[in-house]
Amino acid sequence: MIFVVIKSYLQTQKRFFVLALFLLIGVHYSNQFCIANPRKVKFLSTHQAPPETPLLSLEKNVLLVGIKPYLGKEIMKGNNSPNLKLLSNGRNLILTDADGVIRKAKEINIGWRVQELTNPKVFARNIIGPFASFESAERLANDLKNKGIESTIAHPFDWEVWVSGDIEIPASIKSSYQKIIVSKTVLPYLDGNNGKIALKGPISLQTPDGLRWGKGIYMGPFSVQPDAYGSWTLVEHVPIERYLHGVVPHEIGASSPKAALAAQAVLARTWALANSHRFKVDGYNLCSDTQCQVYKNPSKVNQNIKTAIKKTAGKILTWDQKPINTVYHATNGGVMASVDEAWSINQVPYLQMRLDGPKQWTRKVDLPLSNEKHVKSFLLSKSEAFGSDHPLFRWERTLEAFQISKQLNQTQKVSSSFYPNKIKVVKRGGSGRVTLLKIEGQTGSEIFLKLDDIRRVLRQLPSTLFVVKEIKEGKWLFSGGGFGHGAGMSQSGAIDLAKNGWTTKQILSHYYPKTKYGFLP
Repeated sequence: MIFVVIKSYLQTQKRFFVLALFLLIGVHYSNQFCIANPRKVKFLSTHQAPPETPLLSLEKNVLLVGIKPYLGKEIMKGNNSPNLKLLSNGRNLILTDADGVIRKAKEINIGWRVQELTNPKVFARNIIGPFASFESAERLANDLKNKGIESTIAHPFDWEVWVSGDIEIPASIKSSYQKIIVSKTVLPYLDGNNGKIALKGPISLQTPDGLRWGKGIYMGPFSVQPDAYGSWTLVEHVPIERYLHGVVPHEIGASSPKAALAAQAVLARTWALANSHRFKVDGYNLCSDTQCQVYKNPSKVNQNIKTAIKKTAGKILTWDQKPINTVYHATNGGVMASVDEAWSINQVPYLQMRLDGPKQWTRKVDLPLSNEKHVKSFLLSKSEAFGSDHPLFRWERTLEAFQISKQLNQTQKVSSSFYPNKIKVVKRGGSGRVTLLKIEGQTGSEIFLKLDDIRRVLRQLPSTLFVVKEIKEGKWLFSGGGFGHGAGMSQSGAIDLAKNGWTTKQILSHYYPKTKYGFLP
């Protein structure tokens, strides 16, 4: 769909007059005007809800995974949009649309076209964000819910929280108001030798021998369905145990020890169940990139991974009879983070700050690491922590003022005129991770980066466990440890423990203490 965004913070009488006049004239010329809209006018819907996804499988525990999102988005702005090219791994693909159009072929191309709407649709929303992660967006959405305000978590490009345009947002929460007039819609069509055949979504796709996608083979079935932003998504309907074939090897490595593979299988299964609402606004469960769990090329799964998945089939970690938030990462640098050092969410008992190593080593380390002196000593000293052979267990990165300025501008933190002069750690968590970073500009202006926003902006940094010093004017050295947020299981640590004879259950108990390992009650 073509979105025309209309923003306003003014509520003067003149604006009311302009709005009234606009409504009398109608919305026919909505693609040409940006007119302010007072918040007292009610527009209950924040977006167009996607139609119900067709039932493609009768199997239980099927996940809907977005393989390719934002299809057709370029055409919204009048640009050409690449076709969706679908290639069979063997027998014919079978495509069926909502009007009963059927196409059987080994290769199917879907193109995109624009159609004018007879009756344009109007949506209005207050937008809060962007957020660096779903976790931070969900925390805000839960806070709003506690205040009696319903909201929607969306991911048009970054994570955002949408609230109906007729609801007043608390003054303490920064938001922007949008009125969206949808005068056109993006529709799919079959692009083939017989010309262009219009399709109506959602579209189902059966793949008897699998679909070749990227460098992998995905068994499906699939749907091609509209999302909340006017574009479309290719979605695989995949049973959760088969879904793990495309997650476990890419998250921890196919050659990892068996106990570590099994631990990763349990975590990936638990995480998928606990986060199945992540893309609810778009009509599916999970994405396939790092905003969820990496899911790709499931056909390359080896026998050890299959065994690990089968051995733990159906088993998850629970707390209070619910799937836990099984966050994990590559390496923690020797110290686990409390979950609230990573995201703006409440603490949980099983994700607390602790050292990750043998007892004889942990007795030598001074805690907490919120003290600057202790952090420097920790990062510089020889470590006996689990997983210390990971290449990013310790690291250094150099950033210059022009890079930081550009990245701040790209993430909409500041204008391009902002030029960093000083960088200072304002606050650390108990694990030593930076939870508040101040960047001062040459003109005296200040930018504060919190929690996961630090790595969202300064994306060269592998983690927030670091110390920083200026090595010359406009150039800073970041010295740190770990790769990822640091909460939950360190994958390199789990590999180390498995090599030392630890069982899957022992590894899980070490990283998620007091949780229950077994089937969902």
